[in-house]
Amino acid sequence: MEVVFKEKKRTKLFGLPLCFVTYRIGPDKINIQSGFLSIVEDDAYMYKVQDVRLTRSFLERVFGLGTVTCYTGDKTHPELKLMHIRKSSSIKEYLMEASEEARRKRRTMHTLDIDGEDLEDMNEDDMEDRN
Repeated sequence: MEVVFKEKKRTKLFGLPLCFVTYRIGPDKINIQSGFLSIVEDDAYMYKVQDVRLTRSFLERVFGLGTVTCYTGDKTHPELKLMHIRKSSSIKEYLMEASEEARRKRRTMHTLDIDGEDLEDMNEDDMEDRN
């Protein structure tokens, strides 16, 4: 996987590393690897990213950071958060453009699930009345 963006986070408690997180964003997928003794990896293909949100708290704005949330169509991880990252605005823009490009390449389209349970059955006479 060609990596376009990579950032490592290390949370420290009393000078000792407590948590390790590595974000990797490529043209095809997003990878979040977290943990120290036991490692957890979350992946989402770029074509499944439906929406991207950028949030910046006051302290994040002071330090030039931001949190990017990716809403995906993935059943196991509907939300992927890239927390407290640098260049968050450009990362958000890249994710939006890359997800659109990935959907175009795969010829997929985000569709809305509409329940037909609330609709009454219409017969042919009702259809003719409407025309």
